[in-house]
Amino acid sequence: MIETILAANRGEIARRVFRTCRDLGIGTVAVHSDPDAGAPHAREADRAVRLPGAAPADTYLRGDLIIDAARAAGADAIHPGYGFLSENAAFARAVLDAGLTWIGPPPAAIAAMGSKIEAKKLMAAAGVPVLPELDPTAVTEDDLPILVKASAGGGGRGMRVVRALADLPGEVAAARREAESAFGDPAVFCEPLLENARHIEVQLLADAHGTVWALGERECSIQRRHQKIVEEAPSPAVDDALRARLCGAAVDAARALGYTGAGTVEFMLTADGRFYFLEINTRLQVEHPVTECVYGLDLVRLQIEVAEGARLPAEPPAPRGHAIEVRLYAEDPAADWRPGTGTLRAFDVPGVDAEFAVPAGHGLRLDSGVAAGDTVGVHYDPMLAKVIAWAPTRAAAARRLRAALTGARLHGVTTNRDLLATILREPAFLAGDTHTGYLDAVGLGTLAAPLAGPDAVALSALAAALADAAANRAAARVLGGLPSGWRNVPSQPQRKTYETPDGATIDVEYRLTRDGLHGHDADLVSATPDEVVLDAGGVRHRFAVAAAGDRVDVDSPLGPVALRAVPRFADPADLVAPGSLLAPMPGTVVRVETAAGADVAEGQTLVVLEAMKMEHRITAPAAGTVAVLDVRAGQQVEAGAVLAVIAAPPERTPA
Repeated sequence: MIETILAANRGEIARRVFRTCRDLGIGTVAVHSDPDAGAPHAREADRAVRLPGAAPADTYLRGDLIIDAARAAGADAIHPGYGFLSENAAFARAVLDAGLTWIGPPPAAIAAMGSKIEAKKLMAAAGVPVLPELDPTAVTEDDLPILVKASAGGGGRGMRVVRALADLPGEVAAARREAESAFGDPAVFCEPLLENARHIEVQLLADAHGTVWALGERECSIQRRHQKIVEEAPSPAVDDALRARLCGAAVDAARALGYTGAGTVEFMLTADGRFYFLEINTRLQVEHPVTECVYGLDLVRLQIEVAEGARLPAEPPAPRGHAIEVRLYAEDPAADWRPGTGTLRAFDVPGVDAEFAVPAGHGLRLDSGVAAGDTVGVHYDPMLAKVIAWAPTRAAAARRLRAALTGARLHGVTTNRDLLATILREPAFLAGDTHTGYLDAVGLGTLAAPLAGPDAVALSALAAALADAAANRAAARVLGGLPSGWRNVPSQPQRKTYETPDGATIDVEYRLTRDGLHGHDADLVSATPDEVVLDAGGVRHRFAVAAAGDRVDVDSPLGPVALRAVPRFADPADLVAPGSLLAPMPGTVVRVETAAGADVAEGQTLVVLEAMKMEHRITAPAAGTVAVLDVRAGQQVEAGAVLAVIAAPPERTPA
């Protein structure tokens, strides 16, 4: 029997493992890097062991340090979670060689699936349909479009779509760099790109006694950068006959490997019902909660019990209802999915019925890796949480999930919340008409638009100004009961200027007298430093206002609004030269693709940064000349650092 488990991971998956351990009476050990010293997973474990450093290669990817930590803390088993070393056969063998229990599939099965290239050959031999593999050096025009893929790992890293042969060398090189950084293996391969196909996967669970469960399918087609952001079970595109074929192929794959434990077989499904093997993830998946909800299971508990030698029942439980999961990321979809960093000042999702567990009845589940006050840094994946709705029908699950996202208070970092909430009401999604090109087909201009429209933003800015005035009066040492800006002889209105995340400015002008609010169509009902109630057109609206420095977050049923209070007089030290390109986040300069004095075209890549294990291109906003270039490859830069300055091209006099 396992007594103590070390979770060789971080964030929400470590917390998820610990929740099941507490239910089973099993002790818990966390490992943490230096940036994660105060993270929730490190705080919640019975014991925590430091992994010195910050970069994954120095911490969570150091199998030797993790095994040493298990020994030091008295753990007798290791659960790898997902990502990092979860699909590293050498690490699994080292865990077993150390006399510890490995909560995962046999190392031989991991090794067989660790190379996607070899995995496809094995699956083809087992009769599972596969796409042909293409050698990057032998791709021709007739093969396009293709997908460049890292042979190791997953999560969308080391993947590139290539539509022009001239782009292939650069994309292969970029994929290799990302794969090496994320997985320690630069091997890549190519395969035909199935456009507008669906991404379908089957959850497996197998014991050491020959029983293999196929727990239905999950639809994971809505993706950005080949990484899933919306998952659901069951798929709206799969009927009973197709489900039987998919599950049969998944079971064949498991038996061909001699598989035990939890795993997932991923397929691409075409519109005419053909499907092709992608890969087997020899671990628990990020999206496992939707299967847990629909089947009423605790997959982590079953992983532990299988590792202890337990026998599964002959048949799994029957599925119930529909579950949808969204991944809440600190990122800006409208800015090429740029990751966000900073302090998470507020993190509150309303109506949560269970955390890291299946709700007692249909309801809302939250699996989060963060809490209010935590710092979102640059070293790791920017996922904050998974929010899951489980309901009798797909439509009911979508509605419940959308309401939770819309009402969530998320302050301090930019998130993809508005995008996710919009997807959940978008007609094609509600009709089940999704595929891997869904975001492009519908358009980010539509999907990533803020939930709050222009009128809502204007009212929210007014609420922010009135809350600020109330805060000033509450802090006043004398005559605090007078209305803000009171004058015996009125002259000018009160003025406050705010800036929205997209750079637009909003000027708020108003006067507060004993007769109420003047200068706006809305009437002021009440105002405190943290809540303002306005009556607009006979409809009363309540705004929750949270200010921190010059940042103001306003939450209401009209939609969340983030603002920056613009100072009345700018500090000269804060000014930058026109045409300056600023680092959008802290990171490392991977490449500089221009030089001082060079002429550049609009959209041309100038600098490539690496942050959160992904490469981010800094492009020229307009044609011009590189007047200043302040960085070099390998340099660490902070958010807001000037990378380059682009001067407008000189006007040419006609000959």
